[in-house]
Amino acid sequence: MIDQAAATGRAERFVGLHYFNPAQVMKLVEVVRCVTTDDQTFDAALEFVRSEGKLAIPTKDKAGFIVNRLLVPYMLDAIRALEESVGSIAEIDDAMKAGAGHPMGPLTLADFVGLDTLGSICDVLFDEFRERRFAHPPVLRKMLSAGWYGRKSGKGFYDYSGESPQLNAAL
Repeated sequence: MIDQAAATGRAERFVGLHYFNPAQVMKLVEVVRCVTTDDQTFDAALEFVRSEGKLAIPTKDKAGFIVNRLLVPYMLDAIRALEESVGSIAEIDDAMKAGAGHPMGPLTLADFVGLDTLGSICDVLFDEFRERRFAHPPVLRKMLSAGWYGRKSGKGFYDYSGESPQLNAAL
């Protein structure tokens, strides 16, 4: 973000607001402070987000911020667990819903986020940290090559072409 801040010519007044999708439903907004952001601007951004009824969480300008830094490896590990036959798509999703209290499983979540979006975030995180946990698992690479981006394309870990999502039989 510092490149964007510098391009404005007023880097001290630049702040990032990372809304979650769908923004009208999700409560969290990560309020991202650049190294150049002054206190007044940052405080105004926090207040703006709160005035929208959102939960404003401050974070620094680091790749992935807070949520994606933690969430992306979780989804990638679920894909690796599928590749290693630890469980099926449904078993992995059901286990995480029941065992961790998540509203949806990690493979459903990956489809919802968009596998192309997940892949792009992986690229940013891997370029920054060079850690295996951020690398594309082979199944994700193959799905992206096939044009399977999840819900937005109609097929991902699940097939969304019918009345209700069904397991993608090709996986």
